[in-house]
Amino acid sequence: MLRIFTIVTLAVALSGAAHAQTTTTVAGSAPGAVGVVQSVDVAATITAIDAASRVVTLKGPQGRELSVVAGPEVKNFAQLKVGDIVNIKYAEALTLELRKGGGKPVAWTERDGAAAAKPGAMPGAVIGRQISVVGDVIAVDAAAKIVTVKGPKRTVELKVQDPEQLKLIKKGDQIEATFTEAVAVAVTPAKK
Repeated sequence: MLRIFTIVTLAVALSGAAHAQTTTTVAGSAPGAVGVVQSVDVAATITAIDAASRVVTLKGPQGRELSVVAGPEVKNFAQLKVGDIVNIKYAEALTLELRKGGGKPVAWTERDGAAAAKPGAMPGAVIGRQISVVGDVIAVDAAAKIVTVKGPKRTVELKVQDPEQLKLIKKGDQIEATFTEAVAVAVTPAKK
């Protein structure tokens, strides 16, 4: 998903040092399931707009400036003004779930979606993607704390740190991994 990569690259370029942005990470587990969610928020101020070439110059929280071309997918470009704030939020999550006894097809599925601002509104968009992979547990090495999982494209060895989780996993079970990522961009008008 090139659009997500481009927006995340923009957020990282504007943020400068890691402390110039808000990053939140949450991890949790339950018997047979683990997950982690991370989000990054960056705000940048529009310092210049070239309407003819659709180039917008943004200034990040550390004073770093970056010029970007707002392509035709950016709706309501005429609404942008110098001083407006562009808010970028990127979130990603990974969950692993144990499926006792298996039974699901070993598969890779991917879904994505996007939404843009309505006509006349401030520019904004949401883009997301979710990848789910189901694989068969083909070996468990309790001494090495390694679970071998054969998926639709390859076989991987997963290191399981939690001994209570490792006790639950047996050959013939399945692991379902779901990776979700989303980017939201919203523009807030400059304060008058």
